[in-house]
Amino acid sequence: KHIAEALRNGRKVEPERKELVTIFFSDIVGFTNISAATSPEKVADLLDRLYERFDKLSYNHDVFKIETIGDAYICVTNLVKDQKNDHVKRIAEFAMDAIHAANETPIDQDDPAKGNVQIRVGFHS
Repeated sequence: KHIAEALRNGRKVEPERKELVTIFFSDIVGFTNISAATSPEKVADLLDRLYERFDKLSYNHDVFKIETIGDAYICVTNLVKDQKNDHVKRIAEFAMDAIHAANETPIDQDDPAKGNVQIRVGFHS
């Protein structure tokens, strides 16, 4: 919030340092092939459906979503809120739930033969 206020008021935002955070990142297995074989509208629909589920999980696990870039989803703990005692646990549980959510998300709702989404995940403290 303080960064948004500084930018709105034309002030320079000074970098901040956190000693310990945990960052989660994921991408969709085979996304290039999925995109090549699927219309742009269906790719957008797939990403919307998947990341809507991830956004709900981020709320449930109290992790802060940083960015989605293409098929990549990035979030962090112990950055915005003080979570020094359980930041790794929050991200690990989020990661397991994200894998489960992806595995339940059809690639193409009109073509079940395309299967469900598979993701790769990682996190680092």
